[in-house]
Amino acid sequence: MKNPLPFDPLYIVLALVIAGFGYSTYQLNETAVKLGLTTQELASTTTALEERQVAMSDELYAATQGWQAIQSRLGGFENSLGTLEKLSKTDPELLQKYSKVFFLNEHYAPERLSQIEKEFTYDESRPERIHSSVLPYLEDMLSDAQKAGVEIFVKSSYRSFEEQSKLKSAYSVTYGAGSANTFSADQGYSEHQLGTTVDLISKGQGGELAGFEKTAAYAWLQKNAYKYGFVLSYPPNNAHYVFEPWHWRFVGEELADYLHDREKYLYELEQRQIDEFLATLFD
Repeated sequence: MKNPLPFDPLYIVLALVIAGFGYSTYQLNETAVKLGLTTQELASTTTALEERQVAMSDELYAATQGWQAIQSRLGGFENSLGTLEKLSKTDPELLQKYSKVFFLNEHYAPERLSQIEKEFTYDESRPERIHSSVLPYLEDMLSDAQKAGVEIFVKSSYRSFEEQSKLKSAYSVTYGAGSANTFSADQGYSEHQLGTTVDLISKGQGGELAGFEKTAAYAWLQKNAYKYGFVLSYPPNNAHYVFEPWHWRFVGEELADYLHDREKYLYELEQRQIDEFLATLFD
């Protein structure tokens, strides 16, 4: 048998088949390469989008927190402004420690004084006045005491510099200067000049303040006076005067609560501590 010629049709067909198969393989490889590149690009793009989403979420959270912080600061600023406004309208003398410590001059008087209703005064023929902003607290306290079956009356309230001077002179003549100094303040050092202080009495005392600590009125005040902003200025063993169970001073409900909870009295605190309560004196 003769060898087929190079141009034999069989060879041509075979060559074409091989060539076509090779080209298809090449194209398949190219497609695979391109597909691989596209997948990588897609994966990269997806990752970038996810990272951007996280970043945007973080930015949004940070912005939200920042806005909340700003609002908080603004709220604090507004509160500070409110506190400053209150302080600007509140007489700083009203929480000063006066007994043998600070001094009120002869020209000082409360900005406004109101007369106490006669039903709450011991001597109805003698008008008694008190700081106008303190009056509602005093009347609430005395009214609630009455509802509880306890009678408490105001024996003395606001006294001017001149009135205190006359009173102290009379005590000095009657009891001697040394004795008078143990229970009566010199003019300018009396809490009564502030208009926030009252001497309280019960009907059974015959007009004398002595013995008030043995009355139901004193027991009631010990348990309840702080709720109305009143505190006992001179408890037993204080460093200023003899024990004066009748002498109650308005210092505001917040400070009175503070003192009651800690079983302290006003003159045990430093003045800077007391001053912190000035803005809430009449809240």
